[in-house]
Amino acid sequence: MGQKHRSTEVRKKQITDAARKLIIKKGSEHVTVRNIAREVKFSEAAIYRHFKSKRDIFFLLAGQITDNLIEDIDGADPGTGSSLDRINSILRTHLSTIEQRRGISFLVLAEIISLGDKKLNRQVYNNLQKYVSRLKELLVDGASARQVREDLDLDAASLLLFGMIQGLVNMWALSNYEFDLVDRYSSLWEVYRGTVVTQ
Repeated sequence: MGQKHRSTEVRKKQITDAARKLIIKKGSEHVTVRNIAREVKFSEAAIYRHFKSKRDIFFLLAGQITDNLIEDIDGADPGTGSSLDRINSILRTHLSTIEQRRGISFLVLAEIISLGDKKLNRQVYNNLQKYVSRLKELLVDGASARQVREDLDLDAASLLLFGMIQGLVNMWALSNYEFDLVDRYSSLWEVYRGTVVTQ
């Protein structure tokens, strides 16, 4: 990889990191090329050398977030447990990371959605669909091993997992982080597991 390419990747990461910080500190309406330039101490022209528009910055940022979620799935130890045990372990890893970062990933996605940009929303939807599809693959494995009910709607069950995490993180952030995220998740997981596991 050439020095110029490495430099471009570093600059893009600095820019998306700055956008993420601005979203968390001030909200998406304050994410302007001017404010990002101030945050990273670049000129606005330097930002435009790497991104055509603010939408492109948001799209790369959302892609980084969903890529990290998928990496958590791919990096999970298959172990000897059931498919449901593996899903539980992955979601706990997500939540532990989210707790350390004060929910930044899911809050950033919510802010991006709130912009109302249909093209950007479609791109974010496609990224998140990849993540939900990976959760579904784990449920399919569970169904094949007769650990998950055969009559289960696996599309709905995988989407419910995503909704459970997103909703929990939203409630946690709205409460000003006053409860333990992983503890609250444990009770939700038991309810979810009880509905999908083979009896």
